[in-house]
Amino acid sequence: MDERVEAAARILGDGAGPRVRRDFALAPLTSFRLGGPAALYLEVEGAEDLDAVAQASAETGLPVVVIGKGSNLLVSDRGFPGIVIRLGRPFRWTARDGDRLTAGAAMPLPALAGVALSHALSGLSFGVAIPASLGGAVRMNAGAHGHSLDEVVEAVEVYPLAEARSRWVDAADADFAYRSSALPDGSVVVAARVALTPGDPTEIRRDMDEARDWRRRTQPLAEPNCGSVFKNPPGDHAARLVEEAGGKELSVGRARVSEKHANFVIAAPGSTAADVHRLIGLVRDRVRERFGVDLEPEVHRVGAFDEP
Repeated sequence: MDERVEAAARILGDGAGPRVRRDFALAPLTSFRLGGPAALYLEVEGAEDLDAVAQASAETGLPVVVIGKGSNLLVSDRGFPGIVIRLGRPFRWTARDGDRLTAGAAMPLPALAGVALSHALSGLSFGVAIPASLGGAVRMNAGAHGHSLDEVVEAVEVYPLAEARSRWVDAADADFAYRSSALPDGSVVVAARVALTPGDPTEIRRDMDEARDWRRRTQPLAEPNCGSVFKNPPGDHAARLVEEAGGKELSVGRARVSEKHANFVIAAPGSTAADVHRLIGLVRDRVRERFGVDLEPEVHRVGAFDEP
């Protein structure tokens, strides 16, 4: 095994012991259900674990990847030759202060939307249609139904690994933009605070039901996928461009573009991450040739992929 991996395993093991896993399968932790193992994996249970990850990365130079619900990740078939961490149950909590909710980054966004409903707070109903953890959703400024997290996020608690300590970042300093943020590179989102408004529970529940129904009607929920593959270009929709460019006809191996929604790629049984990666490239090429638009992927790649 790589000497750096051995050294990192020793550092992590000093605090986490047998919770540090080697050659840990990542596919079951992603919605694509694809990809190889992580050289090292740790489900983080507290600040001491994060301190150990920071030390291991600093002393060995191994890269670190944070995963949440795994709903927008494509892991290489070769796996990831570094440290993969996921925040555990101690990071799944909520607290209310008036019209504000603060929650741990492992809190599923749909569950947080449910907490807001229970307190008759509006502004987060759209979150019920986003299958992500709060941490991942905040970092990528996830959205649905014409709304996104930057509309309600007030502050984010991050743990920059290079600093080995946590700190709060005001939303104004996070530079939220469409499906992106400028939260510090190499940092772990550990919590966030959202500012909501009092609302009618009946109306909030109706909005949530409509969002769930829309998702069931328009998205291939029963098949392995990563959600939207491409960001919408300004003034247009990626799904329209893909469909009109004939993208629904494309497939590579057992991976294919969804017949139900053109901005979704289905990883049917027998697919590989390489199949999905190549298919995404083919779809981009088709749209670029037809419309002159270079679609930007929304899915994040983990590990090494061969470029066409």
